[in-house]
Amino acid sequence: MIAIDLGSNTIRAVDMDCKTLEPIGSFEKIVKTADGMYQSGKISDEATERIIEALKEAKRRLDFSKPLVAVATQAMRKASNATAVLEKIAKETGVNFRIISGIKEADFTLMAVRNRLEKLHIKTDSFVMADIGGGSTEILFFDSGNIRRASFPVGIVTVAQKYGSVENISKQLPSLMKDIYSFAQKVKKEGIVPESFISTAGTPTTVAAMKLGLRYENYDAGRVNGVVLTPQDLKIQMSTLMKLDKKARQKLVGVGREDLITAGILIFEKLYEILNFDESVVIDDGLREGVAIAACRFGLDHIKI
Repeated sequence: MIAIDLGSNTIRAVDMDCKTLEPIGSFEKIVKTADGMYQSGKISDEATERIIEALKEAKRRLDFSKPLVAVATQAMRKASNATAVLEKIAKETGVNFRIISGIKEADFTLMAVRNRLEKLHIKTDSFVMADIGGGSTEILFFDSGNIRRASFPVGIVTVAQKYGSVENISKQLPSLMKDIYSFAQKVKKEGIVPESFISTAGTPTTVAAMKLGLRYENYDAGRVNGVVLTPQDLKIQMSTLMKLDKKARQKLVGVGREDLITAGILIFEKLYEILNFDESVVIDDGLREGVAIAACRFGLDHIKI
């Protein structure tokens, strides 16, 4: 089963073994889908071409003759030209994307995260999950099957491009994330108090990789899964990044992430405060794995919901 996740910054594909629910192949490329969107409200021609080229590269690496499902998230949810862009991508690559809601995004990611936590023998009956994406952040509370989730338009691409400097982003985040705080407080008043904090997506996995001494070129999801991060870890890695020039930062976190990762760390730091945790377990598995698992278990039609 091939599953593709077109995010606001990165396109990720996985070839999932439906018997073991383990990846047997994967692909990832930074395409900057939402680059400049906060100004234009549209996916640019340049971003569209980057997505098309990335899909052609993915086709060479993975077997696209297998059953395939492709989903798109926040950038396509918001872009005024999303329909035209997706039609062009389909014409050029044969890949038809389905735009999913933020709620479905959270649900699929939960499926992947729970699968990985179980394989790591980590308790899975009470946690809050944060998926920090390029254009949005999804927060999901899970308590013995009781689920509360919401999607918020706070992402590393849009925040970094709109507010620029670390100082300016830091000033704006309390206002930008007030709805996340209100949501978390509302859920806790309902009596849902999670025992652990699970984080996923590019920022947590990048910081975890840095803590392990890994670089973008030798990133290892197997080692990153289950890494525990504290706010102090974030401060240490932020300090490291701030000391590097652009080229060195690209080598460490990947071309296209060098100007975004600091925004992601600031958002991540604020989530510790909002959710009232002093550590987080990092899981690499995310939306693409969740979509693949759902398709394996329930069939491709399930993704149409």
